[in-house]
Amino acid sequence: MDMQKRRKLAGNDPLAQIQGHKTVVGAKQLKKALLSGKASQVFLAENADPALTEPIEALCLQYHVQCTWVPTMSDLGHACGIDVGAAAAAVIA
Repeated sequence: MDMQKRRKLAGNDPLAQIQGHKTVVGAKQLKKALLSGKASQVFLAENADPALTEPIEALCLQYHVQCTWVPTMSDLGHACGIDVGAAAAAVIA
C-alpha cells in the first residue's frame, strides 16, 4: 500500500463527508470534475482496480485536490446513495 492510501482522515469516518453534498460517481465523471476544477474532494476505493484509481490519484495530486481512500467499493457506493459499488467519487462545488 503506497503512502497516499495510508493518508486517511484521522478521527471521523471519511465517508460521512459525502453525505449532504453534491457528488459525482464514476471515473469518467470524476475526471471531468477534476479537469474543470469542480471537484473539491475525491474518494477512491482501496479494492478497486489500480488501473482505474491510479490515474485519478495522479490528477488529484496535479490539481491539489484532497484524495481519501476508503475500504471498499460497496462502502463508497452506499455513501453516495447508489445500490452498486463505486471505485471513485467526488464532492463537487
